[in-house]
Amino acid sequence: MIRRLVAEGLGTGILLLAVVGSGIMAQALSGGNTGVALLANAIATGGILYVLITILGPISAAFNPVVTLIGVIQRQVSATEGLLTMAMQIAGGVAGVLIAHAQFDLPILQASDHARNGMPQLLSEAIATFGLILTIHGGLRHAPDRIATLVALYITAAYWFTASTSFANPAAAIARSLTNTFAGIAPGDVAGFIAAQVIGGLFGWLVAGWLFAPKTTPV
Repeated sequence: MIRRLVAEGLGTGILLLAVVGSGIMAQALSGGNTGVALLANAIATGGILYVLITILGPISAAFNPVVTLIGVIQRQVSATEGLLTMAMQIAGGVAGVLIAHAQFDLPILQASDHARNGMPQLLSEAIATFGLILTIHGGLRHAPDRIATLVALYITAAYWFTASTSFANPAAAIARSLTNTFAGIAPGDVAGFIAAQVIGGLFGWLVAGWLFAPKTTPV
């Protein structure tokens, strides 16, 4: 269990380091072109997701409290282990953001002023998380050896087809409230994002359970 917890904290930390670090670098080098900056941010996020799921998947590679919550509901992990895993994901994500600030010589402690509120943003987060859970469960059902590729490609695409740029992860939302850079979210908007992510994720799990149910042989 300790190895799983460390894998979750380390993986989420590296993921947020990549999200925030690539956002800082992209904004610095894009010359004010937000589209180019978002493209660079999306590619870096998708790339690191593929790597992290591939290398840490055999140990534990949720990196996302919604994924962990569904695991608890399905009794794949105990409630205690689920809570510890979520705590490690959040702690790892926060550490990743702080390290990103340190390596770019920015103030370590920050709070974002990037407003992400309103129904379109919340709907986007629900859709993004719904799609992520559907992708994970569909991949596990039909192509388990390609789950890293599927998740990485989905998140890369979702950066562009959701108005919120697809956080789809409560740990990421919490951690990104602590950076006033390209990837930030205002602390006051985090609760709404998390609620939308949980709702979208649970709906995605219910749909996936029906859609990807094991085939039965007619009598």
